[in-house]
Amino acid sequence: MEPPAYLNIAQKLESQILSGALGLGVRIPSVRVLSAQQDVSVATILRAYEWLEARGCIKAHQRSGYYVRAPFQTLIPEPEFRPVTPYPINVGDIPSMDEILSAARTPDLISLGASAPNVDVFPAAKLNKILRRVICESPNHSASYDFPPGRIELRREIARRSLAFGGEFNPNDIVVTSGGIEAIVLCLRAVARPGQVVAIEIPTYYGVLAAIQSLGLKVLEIPTHHNEGIDLGELERSLRKHKVAALLTMPNCNSPLGHVMNESNKQRLVDLCERHHVPVIENDVFRELAFGETFPRPAKSYDNTGNVLLCSSFSKTLGPGFRVGWVHAGKYRDAVTKLKFTSSLATASLPQLVVAEFLASGGYERHVRRIRYTFSDHVQAFTHAITKCFPSGTKMTRPRGGYILWVQLPKRASSEVLFRRALKRGVFVTPGSIFSVKQQFRNCLRVNAGMLWSSKTAGALRVIGELASERVSSAKRG
Repeated sequence: MEPPAYLNIAQKLESQILSGALGLGVRIPSVRVLSAQQDVSVATILRAYEWLEARGCIKAHQRSGYYVRAPFQTLIPEPEFRPVTPYPINVGDIPSMDEILSAARTPDLISLGASAPNVDVFPAAKLNKILRRVICESPNHSASYDFPPGRIELRREIARRSLAFGGEFNPNDIVVTSGGIEAIVLCLRAVARPGQVVAIEIPTYYGVLAAIQSLGLKVLEIPTHHNEGIDLGELERSLRKHKVAALLTMPNCNSPLGHVMNESNKQRLVDLCERHHVPVIENDVFRELAFGETFPRPAKSYDNTGNVLLCSSFSKTLGPGFRVGWVHAGKYRDAVTKLKFTSSLATASLPQLVVAEFLASGGYERHVRRIRYTFSDHVQAFTHAITKCFPSGTKMTRPRGGYILWVQLPKRASSEVLFRRALKRGVFVTPGSIFSVKQQFRNCLRVNAGMLWSSKTAGALRVIGELASERVSSAKRG
């Protein structure tokens, strides 16, 4: 599915603006002139210019036309990279976890904290149609257990889609799980024992930290750059210095930083861990939401020995309620299969069948391509609002996929205090302190830009910006 004509035109103009070919203050072609040049309708050009305006690339001057301006993302700096010397540490109770889970379950809040997009982006009508058909055609779909590794229909479709990155997966090597987090937990259990050390990127998803805590494992927090990914130099030093049972990493559309590691560094990462006999557990749940025309490759595609355990799910693309995930565990496949059986016996049959049919129909590819454009636009809208509303000194990531923004406030601002005060104003945002065992990100926030952009959403961001400005001002006075 090709991107719409307006988007093709808009992205080409944006590239010229970002490269400097169209400098600040330059007048771009009028709507009618560009319409004739591109042989498209005036409405198409107007939509392209609206898209560029929303990203802050151009500005309309009354009776004069459109002019290049500084894009919004250039008006706010990127976060600082914080190199630290890692050491093994026990995972204690995660601060504010109960409050955060309670907020995520509260329907009246404007939720900018949960890592789930607006429900409108999911293909609910199509999936429900498939579901009804499955129920009619296979009324006994759930009359027996679909023991691990899971429904062959789904495993075949996952294996088929791996050809796009040269994976050539065998359906028999794939184990279906109840979501991505179960896939990660099963892999951790397969390669590590209580008391052993797992290297992780920081900041990292707090649900992963909670899982590691439940397994009695220690963590080694490896600093991670917001553009380049995990610090490979520090990782190598750590693997030489400490006995590490596994590395848990998210090289594509990392959450919460949003980066996509370049392909040569993925190769280096896989080779480094292979040399040190350290299994790599790759969290790949956001990769298909990378911006641009092509999907990046998973680190697993560089694995020739079965040392990389690739974990993914359909929660971010089709809906978290389906709870359909999967893992290609390489040489640990048998261990993961047995652990799946002993931990949850089987994944529900009906959602497996629904997802398998949607994949087979070709609808999944069209749907994912559409929502990638949607999320790219959402991220830009949120970036614009944060640039305008948050206090001076705020820094922010430039995600290359997904819908998560990582916002670094001035050092005096406490994200936990801000989280609690925002709740009182009806807004939920996630404090950065829970993305590290050492609570290294106390002045950071994770913002969910996957929500539908509206005046309500814009108002919620203004509330957070006002509260952050108040915290910075009061800290200065103190």
